[in-house]
This record gives sequence, C-alpha cells and structure tokens, in this order.
Amino acid sequence: MKRIVTLLLLVFFVTVGFNASAQMSKSEQKEWKKRIKALEPEQYKVLIEENKSLKSQTASLKNELAGVDDKLADKDEQISSYQAQVSKLRDELAEANTRPAVPANADQGGINENVGVVFKVQIGAYAKKDLAKFDQAKNFSQEKDGNLNKFTIGAFRDYWEADTFKKYLREMGVKDAFIVSFKDGKRVDIKEVLEGVTKS
Repeated sequence: MKRIVTLLLLVFFVTVGFNASAQMSKSEQKEWKKRIKALEPEQYKVLIEENKSLKSQTASLKNELAGVDDKLADKDEQISSYQAQVSKLRDELAEANTRPAVPANADQGGINENVGVVFKVQIGAYAKKDLAKFDQAKNFSQEKDGNLNKFTIGAFRDYWEADTFKKYLREMGVKDAFIVSFKDGKRVDIKEVLEGVTKS
C-alpha cells in the first residue's frame, strides 16, 4: 500500500514538471532521487503510461468542456433572442390593447354591419359564379343562398344614400341592381325595416 501511495505521489510530481523541482530544497531533491532509483523499470513504465493516459483524459475532458461551453453560449443567445421576441410581442399587445376595438365587418366609415340596420346594393345572384377570393375587398360581400351566390356592394345606414348608389350603378349598366337590407348582420325583408327608416 505504501508503494502505491509513493507511486501516486511520484506521478503527481512528474506531471507538475521540472519547475516544481526547482523550488524543492536540496534535501528534498535527494529524497526524491532515492525514491526514483528504488523504482523497478516496470513500475516506472507503468507510471509513465498512467501519466500519458491521464494527460490524454484531461485533454479529452477539456475539449468536452469547451464543447459544452459553446453549447451553453448558443443556448444563451437563443434565450436572449426569445426574450427580445417576447418583449416585442408584449409591447405590440400593450399597444393593441390601447387602440379602440374595430368591430367585425366594419368599413372605414365605421359601419358595423353586425349591429343595427344596414342597406346594401345587390348586383347579382349566380349559381356558377364564386368570387369568394374578392370577399375581403372593401364594401364587397358574397353570401350563399341555396344554390345561388348573392353579391352585394356598399354598406349604408341611410336608405337614401343606398338608393342614390343603386341609381349610379344602374346608369353604369348594372340594370338589375336593387337595395337589400340587413338587421344585426342577418338579411331581412326590406319591408321590415323600410317603414321606420323612410319616415325619419
């Protein structure tokens, strides 16, 4: 057991290098020289090989540690990027919450087609025409009624404005243009709403 401890101590001092021997006193140097001389060649060979193996393992662990450090640096960059994105999204959310709500189907004039009475001008009803891709165009809408696709343009609170618009469309060649009415977003018979609107 004492020999193993001695060998381990020797390995330690060999790995430290000759700088350590320069710091030893003369008596310490003599003592270590005696210990080295007492070693068998096989023991010395084992110590050297173990030393090389330990150095190799140390180098490998250092490389692994460097790789882990690089991965941590990458993760830190990702976290920083995500934090910046979250901060930006929070700012956008706060800004959006301060803006007044825009009602669904409201045009730029502020008409909410889902509330109250709205007049539109129907320009056609076709079984084989589908203009759904243009449904987002301002004041243009399409609704399905059985086999027919009904197309309307405009959105008016005032019946007379809708009537004037209808007349312009007829002058432009849309001979079948007529006014339709909606109440709270649902199409209703114009007679249901016309009496109260035309009297005001």
